[in-house]
Amino acid sequence: MKTCRRFAAIREEYEREIAFLNAHSKRHASKPSAKSSAKHAASAKARMARALTGHVGRCPECG
Repeated sequence: MKTCRRFAAIREEYEREIAFLNAHSKRHASKPSAKSSAKHAASAKARMARALTGHVGRCPECG
């Protein structure tokens, strides 16, 4: 599937956020903030999927 630069930028931004949250969760495994970061990472994955799906539906270059 060929995608545009905007698709890649959206994906990169979300992946950076997810990686940061997962790393925080692993670093602070015994603390309550780790559980919160893990939940935020999971919701960020869902938001990324929703954003990319919406982008593909609207973008003439991707869809």
